[in-house]
Amino acid sequence: MSDAKTERLSVNGIAVDMVSRGEGRPLLFLHADRGVEPEAPWLDRLARGHRVFAPTHPGFGHSDLPGWFSSMDDLALFYLDLADLLDLKNAVLVGVSFGGWLAAEIAVRSTARLSGLVLADALGIKVGGRETRDIVDFHGVPQLELDALAWHDPAKAQRDYANMPEHDLIGLARNREAFALFGWRPYMHRPQLRHWLHRIRVPTLVLWGESDRIVRPDYGRAYAGLIPGARFKTIAKAGHYPHLEQPDAFARAIHSFADRSCGESR
Repeated sequence: MSDAKTERLSVNGIAVDMVSRGEGRPLLFLHADRGVEPEAPWLDRLARGHRVFAPTHPGFGHSDLPGWFSSMDDLALFYLDLADLLDLKNAVLVGVSFGGWLAAEIAVRSTARLSGLVLADALGIKVGGRETRDIVDFHGVPQLELDALAWHDPAKAQRDYANMPEHDLIGLARNREAFALFGWRPYMHRPQLRHWLHRIRVPTLVLWGESDRIVRPDYGRAYAGLIPGARFKTIAKAGHYPHLEQPDAFARAIHSFADRSCGESR
């Protein structure tokens, strides 16, 4: 992991932490509820051929959360400002889980700085009937049960909280608070989003862990069906966090998609 860099970046007065690594086409990575771990293998894999920017969302980790900041609209507009600040051109936007929902919210507003979009196990839409739960309740299910639903191999979900530094524990607590703040009502989706997905005008890959039981692959297929020209692909032996369980397969799928589908200019 040569050129890893963590910095504090201010976007219109909102300070966030951001990890950047690698060289090549820019890739903006939007994290899931678990946040960003700078030494995670997936980050190193994605950086082989891309300049990866992986910010910590406002309110998550140790990034600022302004008092007026409370919706996915705020997060999406924040990231459009961040893309302007970084002067991203022909970037690949990648989001996982909550970050996938956020990536979709960004792309329906503007794809001017994007050459491609990857939504991995994304939340954000309602595909079933009124009484059907499409998305498992992250906050209401016991942790061991949640791990069994979210991971192909639940043993990989374990964290040693007893020996974790206080700084890291505070960041994890803020992750849970912000995850609830932005996705509580309605639960982990925005009813209008599915009706705006037709506005996504860049090549799109919808990527899904085969073993995801938080949002099952059929949910992902429905998501892909609402985006013009989107492709759907699964990753074997992966659940809701394919970048964590299968970092090599996750990165290969994104590199292949970017090389084949995302031109140098638009």
